Formats: sequence, C-alpha cells, structure tokens
Amino acid sequence: MAEVARRCWLTFEGGKQNEPCLWKMSRQFPGVLFDIRQASVQSEMGIMNVLFQGEPDDIDQAWAYLREQGVKVDPVDNGG
Repeated sequence: MAEVARRCWLTFEGGKQNEPCLWKMSRQFPGVLFDIRQASVQSEMGIMNVLFQGEPDDIDQAWAYLREQGVKVDPVDNGG
C-alpha cells in the first residue's frame, strides 16, 4: 500500500498538554512521521495542526492510540 499524508487537529486537555503524547505515539508507530504545522499550548489546553505521513492503516492505528491516551483527534477532510 502506498504512503499517504493526512492532517488533523489534536486537542490536549486535562493535563495531556503537559505529556509527551506525540513522542510516545512515535515510539509505538515508528513508520508514522509527523510534522507539527501549527500549535497553541496554554496552561489548560493545547491545540495542534499536525501532518501525518505513512501507511493509511498505520496512521489510523496511531490516531487510535492518541485517542486512547485522551487526545481528541479531528481529521481534516481535505486528505492532506
């Protein structure tokens, strides 16, 4: 299967903005690259626009992992 690029907004709340959630995800899914395109982190919340690259199934699993960690994942519909 060919690699794809998919963007999403990640929302970190409830202390998750102070944890290395993306780093942990990258250790679990080394085939998924990520590029933070935009970010705003405050004391109560963090929001990031992130571009993920990799196999579609791997990205889906990485996003599921982030959700399990309490991160809200909102895919951007334009596919990239």
